[in-house]
Amino acid sequence: MKLVMAIMHDEDAFQIIDILSEEGFKITKLASTGGFLRSGNTTMICGVEDDRVQELVSVIEKKCKSRKQITSINSAHLSTAENYVPYPVEVVVGGATIFVLDVAEFKRV
Repeated sequence: MKLVMAIMHDEDAFQIIDILSEEGFKITKLASTGGFLRSGNTTMICGVEDDRVQELVSVIEKKCKSRKQITSINSAHLSTAENYVPYPVEVVVGGATIFVLDVAEFKRV
């Protein structure tokens, strides 16, 4: 058994979770926040049998595409001079970060 954790943009999460649920995967959805843009992310957690890991990962890879977005960067962690951005900045958002972890023991109670 594996534990799959996938961090994705909120805009992608609902469609992916719907598809995976229809395919019989049991999903736990957690709200999370990205560090750089401080934008909404979803962290999805799923316990899955070894032989279905690639099926789950394939759905995420197909539906979670990165894309460009225009934004302004304002961060309390930057000094005043660095915090000033005179024009919008194009950044890449979306995609997914996927972790597949071995599970030593799994119990459903």
